Amino acid sequence: MNLISREELKAKIDSGHDFKLVMTLSEWAFRAKHIPGSLNIDNVSKVAELLRPDDEIVVYCSDENCPASKFAFHQLTTNGFERVSRYAGGIADWEDAGLPLEGEWANETEEAKA
Repeated sequence: MNLISREELKAKIDSGHDFKLVMTLSEWAFRAKHIPGSLNIDNVSKVAELLRPDDEIVVYCSDENCPASKFAFHQLTTNGFERVSRYAGGIADWEDAGLPLEGEWANETEEAKA
């Protein structure tokens, strides 16, 4: 499995690199909070609509133990998508580093600290 670190992902985002960042959790989780610029693909039917086999793709979910991004990685690579990476740390790692999030609950952690 091709893994990407938080630092590598942040560098891709900051540089404006052309890739698809895909959150593999439910629509509800996506609406709550996600990494800026993410697409939400929580089922196979959305793949053909939002991704092309030649896209560079980074998948993620909630944390290192979440199976959704592992499953998505496997499904994509099995079906001809060759440029796929997995950000194993997911939302938890991104948020722990104090990096920006989008969504209805994106600022909730900051408000709880105040």
